Amino acid sequence: MVPWSELPVTVFIGLTVIIGGGAAIMTGRALAGAWRPLHQAAAACLGLGAAERFLAYALFDGPLFSLPGYLLDTAVISAIGLAAWRLAWVANTVRQYPWRYERAAPWRYREKQ
Repeated sequence: MVPWSELPVTVFIGLTVIIGGGAAIMTGRALAGAWRPLHQAAAACLGLGAAERFLAYALFDGPLFSLPGYLLDTAVISAIGLAAWRLAWVANTVRQYPWRYERAAPWRYREKQ
């Protein structure tokens, strides 16, 4: 059992990390590709956390209204989604404005000297 999740580890990894994380990656990349701000990606991850909680309830008989479980699932999904958003944002910025910015690291860009 994963602490605060009330689900077995295999279900947590499969449902939250792989399925929810995959959806978060696609969501983060899509929002960054459309030049949407970070707070929209964060709001989308809140919705993905709720959807993941429902899937745990419907498929694996987990608790539907579990605040600790929702917070844990949403934290994992948000970390993955916001990281994907940032990576895509940096890639888009450097690709869109190559005369002005260069990649400093996977997470950062800087102005060209």
